Amino acid sequence: MNTDIQGAFKALADPTRRNILMHLSTQDMTIAEVADNFEMTRAAVKKHLTILEKGKLISVRARGREKINRLEPLGLKSVADWVNYFNRFWDNKLHELQRAVEDHERQKND
Repeated sequence: MNTDIQGAFKALADPTRRNILMHLSTQDMTIAEVADNFEMTRAAVKKHLTILEKGKLISVRARGREKINRLEPLGLKSVADWVNYFNRFWDNKLHELQRAVEDHERQKND
């Protein structure tokens, strides 16, 4: 696994960071705006945002003295690609189950 995806998985491992991403999916926010949604210090929120930025799931830009945090959906692509790789195993199992049900129905009707 490359380091980009490892950083993304590390960022996604924490429920608070996943919740921050949900908030950022609706609009770009300053640190203070993000912090208003949580019962934690602004410094704690900043630490979470830093991990999200290192995982390339958000970007941060300066607007005057404020830092604006933005969701980077493409950062989730490597995670989605990794998870989707395993869909084929489910697809195979579901196909086997469908075939077994159809065989059972055929035998029952014979």
